[in-house]
Amino acid sequence: MERLETERLILRAWSEATDFEPYAALSADAEVMRYLGGKPMSRLEAWRHMSMIVGHWHLRGYSHWAVEEKASGEFVGRLGFFNPVGWPGFEIGWTFARSHWGRGYAPEGARAALDWARGRLGVRHVISCIHADNRNSIRVAEKLGEKPEGESEILGTPVLVYGMDL
Repeated sequence: MERLETERLILRAWSEATDFEPYAALSADAEVMRYLGGKPMSRLEAWRHMSMIVGHWHLRGYSHWAVEEKASGEFVGRLGFFNPVGWPGFEIGWTFARSHWGRGYAPEGARAALDWARGRLGVRHVISCIHADNRNSIRVAEKLGEKPEGESEILGTPVLVYGMDL
């Protein structure tokens, strides 16, 4: 798993010792999870989800990185790619702790991740699956240059599909 750096962020491998507790807290926040399954995750669900992210790296060669704030060394969220069986396409996504919303971390990290996917994986098209009411994520997708491409369903939830060519 490659490590990426931006001006303010480090996108790095996951560590149970340093990342599970803050990831469990992020996943237990009802506002953070509002458009990601609609309910907070239990510790067990957070563990299973973090394990799925790490497993996706091993099976596909890409997934979400743990995102660390350079200045503080604090875990602030996750960002990266998914494309499991049955997914509508190669997706970039992001989830940050509420205390770090509004700082521009999602577009900053996403730009670095997109450059990596284009150069390292040869990806030419990327999508983001976003709940129709998630205005913040729609704004991030638009800042990246993504445009509406249609609709899909993820695990029984209707989503808008934004996308762009790289």
